[in-house]
Amino acid sequence: MQKRQQNSNRGDKIASKVQTLVAEILRDNYADDSVLSGVSLVGAVSHGGLQFVKLFYYSRSSDTGAVQKRLDDVTKTIRFELAARMNQKYVPEIKFEYDDTLERAQRIDDLLNKLKD
Repeated sequence: MQKRQQNSNRGDKIASKVQTLVAEILRDNYADDSVLSGVSLVGAVSHGGLQFVKLFYYSRSSDTGAVQKRLDDVTKTIRFELAARMNQKYVPEIKFEYDDTLERAQRIDDLLNKLKD
């Protein structure tokens, strides 16, 4: 039972480290990119025995499709840079996924306000 807890904790640490490093890579290498300059990483989850890390992002751009396509295009380059910055033998695959929590919260607030009226 103890060992399972350690693995879960290790996954969280790896995901957090990947999130921090990828945020730095985006800031350092893509600050001039009009599509990626408004991207913020808001969370990370590791999957598959630390082989995959899903990075959740939010973008100020209203065209989330274009942002996702651009992130998909640069994922290989970001992962290569990530390998150079990580102090590990194995670098997990990364996948970006849009986090629509703020939009869902706004819709809920709007519906609650309509119920009050």
